[in-house]
Amino acid sequence: MLYLLDANVLITAHHLYYPVDAVPEFWDWLAHQGEAGNIKMPIETFEEVKDGSNDADKDLLYAWVHDDAHKAAILFDGDVEPRLVQQVTGQYAPDLTDDELEAIGRDPFLIAHALADPGNRCVVTTEVSKRRLQRQNRRVPDICADVGVQCCDTFTMLRALRFSTGWRG
Repeated sequence: MLYLLDANVLITAHHLYYPVDAVPEFWDWLAHQGEAGNIKMPIETFEEVKDGSNDADKDLLYAWVHDDAHKAAILFDGDVEPRLVQQVTGQYAPDLTDDELEAIGRDPFLIAHALADPGNRCVVTTEVSKRRLQRQNRRVPDICADVGVQCCDTFTMLRALRFSTGWRG
């Protein structure tokens, strides 16, 4: 299984439970899993993390994603099919306005990358299902379910890939 990470996975991990400077084992493990081909980030979600800050001295996550070795390890090497992006975007609503498309952001690209091989790819996000939401407010797990893409949260992925702070030992 290839786990495709939403930007919020790295952002939330760094800010809430695995800060880059406090739990470096997690970040080393992510790079290792990326090198092994188990975890990747499409360029669209990778750019969301990069765009989140521009001060490497103050933002350790920004510095981590700008490291050439980390980028090479986790960046997904593949283009998204425009027709799949359109298919995913249509799940939000068939008549989205430009403002709504901007609000959705890059999530359709992430889901479309998984949709290209739904039996072997899984979207990882911190978003939770909220079926009552409509249009641009729909959540990644709900759109994934609607198009037949596997989706899980960070901790499900960590269990599946057997993360441990002593993973090297």
